[in-house]
Amino acid sequence: MTYSFELLLLVLLILTAGGAIVVKDLISAVVILGSYSFFLALVWAWLGAVDVAFVEAVVGAGLATVFFLLTLFGTAPKDTLIRRTPPPIAAVIALPLLGLLLLYAADDLPAFGDLQAPASVHVSPFYLENSFSDTHTPNVVTAVLMDYRALDTMMETAVIFTAGIACWLILRRRVS
Repeated sequence: MTYSFELLLLVLLILTAGGAIVVKDLISAVVILGSYSFFLALVWAWLGAVDVAFVEAVVGAGLATVFFLLTLFGTAPKDTLIRRTPPPIAAVIALPLLGLLLLYAADDLPAFGDLQAPASVHVSPFYLENSFSDTHTPNVVTAVLMDYRALDTMMETAVIFTAGIACWLILRRRVS
């Protein structure tokens, strides 16, 4: 059951990514990319990264899809057709080779849930043992995100805020 669900998610991700590339209409591409983002949120949830899954679902499948569709509905229908030139032959050859190289390199990564992986041996025990005494926060995830990695979290928040402001500026209606 586990492997069949993972395989199904992988196939759906590949199909939606490929479909968004091949489709000739921007509105269709946006809808397909929204479904890709939804399937990716399922992958993150399946892997136990519920916070990342939530952000992917809200920002990727939700807000990005809505903002793209609002933008496209404000354009002329003739502008939503995609005119493509054929991809360079070097890209057609190099990208699958790069994918195979990444799959080969993934074999060297620690197994999912491996208790002897470097993150499980070095980083996690430190956070679990010291988070309350260092941060006075009973929730370890909150301690990691808001104390140990506060600068990283602040920058991610600034990027999301800036993207939201940019979308608002693009989509606002000018009153004449």
